[in-house]
Amino acid sequence: MKKVITILLVILVLAAGVGFGVYHHKSNETKFNDDYINGNTAGNLYNAGIFCTAADGTIYFANPSDGSKLYSMNSDGSDLTKISDDVATFINTDDNYIYYVRNNPVFTEPFSFLTINTDSLCRLDRSKHKKSILLDSSASLYASLVGNKVYYLHYDDKDFTTFYEVGIDGTGMKQVDKTPYRPCSTVGQYIYYNGVSNEHSIWRFDTVTDTAELVLKGNYYMPAVIGDTLFFLDNEQNYTLTRTDLSGGAPVTLSDDRIDCYNITGDYIYFQRNSTSAPALCRMKTDGSDYTVITEGNYTNINATETDIYFRDFASGVMYKTPIADPSDVEVFNPGTGSSDK
Repeated sequence: MKKVITILLVILVLAAGVGFGVYHHKSNETKFNDDYINGNTAGNLYNAGIFCTAADGTIYFANPSDGSKLYSMNSDGSDLTKISDDVATFINTDDNYIYYVRNNPVFTEPFSFLTINTDSLCRLDRSKHKKSILLDSSASLYASLVGNKVYYLHYDDKDFTTFYEVGIDGTGMKQVDKTPYRPCSTVGQYIYYNGVSNEHSIWRFDTVTDTAELVLKGNYYMPAVIGDTLFFLDNEQNYTLTRTDLSGGAPVTLSDDRIDCYNITGDYIYFQRNSTSAPALCRMKTDGSDYTVITEGNYTNINATETDIYFRDFASGVMYKTPIADPSDVEVFNPGTGSSDK
């Protein structure tokens, strides 16, 4: 009888161990996307991707009040929460994860070796906020989520900066092209980009077939596809903002201004006017009408959420915000540090 009881206890212990192992595996396995979800907007990613609005409305952002570390908040600024001590850029989200490029400073004091992997491509669970998982430990830029892969620029000592992809589970990392194409503008499975070296036409890359096709031949920069419309800067026309239909038609210049950077949200384009005498952050409708100067000066990193526009002073680095509903109401964005959920 004792022998039978002993055997039963061994079986129960083994079963419990197997059950825990299955639970541990299930709780740590990657949750994949069912479709070709895109992690952030073209305009935000061209502007360092320091804000990203998730599908449920949660805003993930690099908090200027805490050294640009990763935080979350609601659109009204409530529920401010510290997510990570990492300095975050090129933030992307899906229903399960936050993807970002960690841009932590390199320390020079003793034991600085502890700052290894300071510029890396990371993934963080949205619900658990545990330690980040490294998708690529090498220096990375312009990360952009397309379905179950992240496309980005990868740096190494052999090929320098090249176009890469990696699965959201960290597998399948490979070089897509030796040319450092910026994968900021994504629509479903497609990435729109401009040539970099010998030509600057606009191309569309299919992430399913790994093939590219010409969209618009010319000398262009920073393409962004919104619906059926392609926006871009025309290099031959002093970097003016231009639009054209994807189905064809002649390009239309929206403003005579030389533009440094821009972002599109809803019916409006927000852009930095390049001028030696009157530089300014401006906005206009996507058809070029309703041109408005928001604030004079030189600004960069124009990021958009559903309700607000955020931007930095180019010289001081101070971040400002203005509501889309009233762009004249410009104020310094200083949200504080809130609670910690690390």
